[in-house]
Formats: sequence, structure tokens, C-alpha cells
Amino acid sequence: MPESSSSPSVPLDPTSPPTPDPTAPQNTQTRTNSANDTQPNSVDSPSPEPVAAPPTPGAPPPGPPPTYTKLAMRNMVKKGRQSLVHFFLTALGLLGAMVGLAYLTR
Repeated sequence: MPESSSSPSVPLDPTSPPTPDPTAPQNTQTRTNSANDTQPNSVDSPSPEPVAAPPTPGAPPPGPPPTYTKLAMRNMVKKGRQSLVHFFLTALGLLGAMVGLAYLTR
């Protein structure tokens, strides 16, 4: 069965722009902004949408805020030596507290 088309003599080209429909209503209203016109031209052009800024290198990706654990790990990586010193001081203090309690409760 042959295909029916509105213009059978013109082949359909997907790369060509679509031709306007002659039965569709045409918007012939045009408006120009003059120097005395303070109203924005809302009839012809829509308001521009906000454009998101491209992510900067080294910045965390947009999304939910990082958890406390992720922030602590990031901070520990940044301040490596200080974090290790504090970790070993804490471990030594806890070990000393347990040995001290064991000695007192024998």
C-alpha cells in the first residue's frame, strides 16, 4: 500500500527544517522595545533560564551534603601528620586508662 503524504512530489528529508503548517494560526504580533518602554518584552521572548556554573576543579560534586564521616576523613587526609599524632595520643591514653583500671581492680 503506498504511503500518503501532503506533498508526494517532495521527498522527506530528516535533515531539512520542518515546513510550517499553512492551517496553523500564525502569530503576527511583533513588538519592539523603545527607549521610553520600561516593560520587558514578554510577548516575543521567554525569560532566560539560569545557567548552572561549571564545576570548579577540586570542588565536591553537587548533590546532598557530605556526611560527618566523609568530612572527618577528608580533614584527616588534609592534616595527615597532626591526625596521626592525635590518634596515637588517644590510643596511648585509652591503653593507659585500661591498664590503670586493671591495676586498681586486681
